[in-house]
Amino acid sequence: MSSPASDDSADPPGTGRVLAVVALALFSTSLFMRAIDPVIPQIAAGFQMDVRTVALLSTAYALPYALAQPVLGSLGDTVGKVLVLKLCLVLSIFAGFLGAFAPDFSTLFGSRVLVGMVSGGIFPIALAIGGDLVPVAKRQIAFSRLLAAAMLGNVLGSPLAGLIADTVGWRGVFALVAAIAVVALVAVQVGFRGMAIDTRTRFEMITVVRGYRAVFRNPLAKFCFLAVFLEGTFLHGLFPFVAALLAERGEGRAAIAGVVIAGFAVGGFVYSGLISVLLRRLGERGLMRGGGALMAIGLAVVTLGFVWPVEFMIFMVIGLGFYSLHGVIQIYVTELAPSARGTAVALHGCSFFLGQALGPVVYRTGFDHVGVSATSTLAGLVLFGTGLMCAAVLRRPAKPEPDARGG
Repeated sequence: MSSPASDDSADPPGTGRVLAVVALALFSTSLFMRAIDPVIPQIAAGFQMDVRTVALLSTAYALPYALAQPVLGSLGDTVGKVLVLKLCLVLSIFAGFLGAFAPDFSTLFGSRVLVGMVSGGIFPIALAIGGDLVPVAKRQIAFSRLLAAAMLGNVLGSPLAGLIADTVGWRGVFALVAAIAVVALVAVQVGFRGMAIDTRTRFEMITVVRGYRAVFRNPLAKFCFLAVFLEGTFLHGLFPFVAALLAERGEGRAAIAGVVIAGFAVGGFVYSGLISVLLRRLGERGLMRGGGALMAIGLAVVTLGFVWPVEFMIFMVIGLGFYSLHGVIQIYVTELAPSARGTAVALHGCSFFLGQALGPVVYRTGFDHVGVSATSTLAGLVLFGTGLMCAAVLRRPAKPEPDARGG
């Protein structure tokens, strides 16, 4: 079994408080990410547009998220991660309320572009802060808890969005997530007070270039980034179509679509609760192989037309598989270049969300040309191969990282 090197060093004072605040920020951004999926049919009806066109709101979020992350990660490593985190939360609040009051689809689309762009400064920088504070030996457990906060946003976000859309309309969904982002901003402002989390320097291009060189000097970088790109494309690309697929079977309630999608995050909670046991029993390579296999099985059966409670259970299996593979990859990403951890995590997120931006286009094309079941089955095979590839190439270095706090 592959496991991190032991590290008995204590966490810096205040680490628990900071990680709790970071978790709230992750919860906030996960709401922005997934709350749109169950209300796509309602938005399409409201603007009298085709559902498959409106599903590209997912791409409107994911593509800017991906492209902005390398810049935001580098800014975090230079001008300060906390400063970038606060600025991104402010802009996400503005974008959320802009979407709530959007007079037309173009404005709504623009609000999704903006919130996607600035959300790229929340998730990777939050993980980079966790990587700076928590020694590598404890990072798998700490990250599973941070991911649990993001998964909670997914669990509550999708069904809550559906419920709100069914009662007050889809605009209320955008207003709610913006209000929660306000709470996260206040928590960051108060909770980070007195904590010297990172140092600030001038933003210089040579510093950025050195950070990129440090990341790509590690031969594992290309495998980590390719793997999460494939995850984003062939798994998350399906999510914007879940509500429409359920509606085609006669289940048009947005709340039910939200519950089904939330099954994915429930699977993530199962992973978070079992991670210590899974690591002992399977090791990292077993988690990667098993994660790819569970995603493949889930995607092969999720579009076969089962009743929605069964679909919920299938999404739980898919979620468990995804986080089993993705959680291990994230740990390796934080170790690619400790001195440029923000850059490494941002490139990780960039790759992941480039995949998510491409995913709806891939699925739409597949649905139109080879059918729903064939497309999802082929996607599952790609993800199974991804798990095998990661298990074959990702290995711990002979010596543990010398500075677990990113120095």
